[in-house]
Amino acid sequence: MNISTKNIYCISGLGADEKAFDRLNVSGYSLHHLKWIPPLTNENLSSYASRMLNQVQETSPIILGLSFGGMIAIEMAKHIAIEKLILISTVKTYLEIPKWMRIAGTLRLHKLLPIKANRLTQRADDRRMGIETIEEKIFVDQYRKNADQKYVDWAVDQIINWKNTWVPSNVFHIHGEHDRMFPLKNIHPDFIIKHGTHIMILNKADQISACIEQILLA
Repeated sequence: MNISTKNIYCISGLGADEKAFDRLNVSGYSLHHLKWIPPLTNENLSSYASRMLNQVQETSPIILGLSFGGMIAIEMAKHIAIEKLILISTVKTYLEIPKWMRIAGTLRLHKLLPIKANRLTQRADDRRMGIETIEEKIFVDQYRKNADQKYVDWAVDQIINWKNTWVPSNVFHIHGEHDRMFPLKNIHPDFIIKHGTHIMILNKADQISACIEQILLA
């Protein structure tokens, strides 16, 4: 007997693509990656999330958001009913964003010093990302190489100026114990992945998959 699979709509982190989810294995579910679209001039995150929803072909979907994708997923939940919202390595409200990021947004420091990859910033970014192996370094560097700078600048502006205070009742948050991008001390997750970093979806996929399956059974 054929048992039809259900869909999980996945939104990757800043500049990443569907490869971020390649190592997840969720029994009985098919993972569908929502592709990034170019932001409109002066577009805010709510409007962008609404346009991203054009790729979702069902009502009350299950949506999974990774890092920046988690923020977009929460904004999507303001526009449509969502069965379950699964967040990985992200934040739910602006209060979970590190204070230094919020200060930078308030002072518009990212406008004075536009985000541009170089050897110095990459070292700091690698540490915040939690890169530990050559494979992980190659994986992240590939996204840096291919990232559209205008999109990155827009996304960074949206992240550090996000003012969200609303958390939907059907949200489930999976977070890494050693996430330096969004430190655990600021977060109130439902699941904590031991030794997990910001890129734990690459090296803790089995544990994360198990958490997702538990969420889907709830």
